[in-house]
Amino acid sequence: MARRSNHKAKQYLTGYLFVSPWLIGFLAFTVWPFFQSIYLSFTRYNIVSPAKWVGTANYRMLLTQDELFWKSAWVTIKFAIISVPLAIVVGIALALLLNINVKGITVFRTIFYLPSIVPTVATSVLFIWILNPNIGLVNRVLEIFGIKGPAWLNTSPWAFYSLVMMSLWGVGGSMIIYLAGLKDIPVHLYEAATIDGANAIRKMRHITLPMMTPVIFFNLVMGIIGSFQYFTQAFVIAPNGGPQDSTYFYSLYLYNRAWKYLDMGYASAMAWMLFLIVIVLTGLVFRTQKKWVHYGG
Repeated sequence: MARRSNHKAKQYLTGYLFVSPWLIGFLAFTVWPFFQSIYLSFTRYNIVSPAKWVGTANYRMLLTQDELFWKSAWVTIKFAIISVPLAIVVGIALALLLNINVKGITVFRTIFYLPSIVPTVATSVLFIWILNPNIGLVNRVLEIFGIKGPAWLNTSPWAFYSLVMMSLWGVGGSMIIYLAGLKDIPVHLYEAATIDGANAIRKMRHITLPMMTPVIFFNLVMGIIGSFQYFTQAFVIAPNGGPQDSTYFYSLYLYNRAWKYLDMGYASAMAWMLFLIVIVLTGLVFRTQKKWVHYGG
């Protein structure tokens, strides 16, 4: 028994040695900063000087005195309300179109998926040119039809809706997930519906969408989390918040507070407020899934 125990102990030790690089990195760069940020959120800390304990002052200032906090939170919430449902609808529509068995369909699937793997900074720079009011592609096309396009990224509210439009550029990623969900729907359900005389709209309503609800639920949760972390595009296009702060997203304000003003304690408090908001919203979505998500079985 002792020999067997020693052999198992050596196996465990060998396993831990193999995973130790990842484990050390996880503890040092994820777990430690996670708990450190909790402490810093109750301090005034500018990196140069030692952190000074201020209690709940950062949170009180956030909720009662900081107008930019509420403005950036509203911009982010509005973006989530518009972009997440829009991305779901467009993603499902593309998946349905690309689920048709025709020659060369894999080429079209690849074309629609490729934008989702283009680096975000490159995409942002591309859209700066596309939406340029003088030489941009969008306004040039509008001129053909006699329409004078606006200064998309330089006026409010067009700057905000330009970023909403940009968010659809990477919809190919969710489209692939919807396409996988469509492939997983049993064919015999459609065959039975055809025998019963159901048309395409009835099949969509009573078979396709109900069977797709688990995939829709997954993309909804990921979309909510992603929309509240929306940062790179807004930072590249308008690092100071855009016209009338119309593109001053919460994550952008958090970044500026931390690295532009070196107010790390306040930024940590903002990060934890963001964490609580996302937890509450995703929790509410999870509570609703019993009413509309149908898991096949």
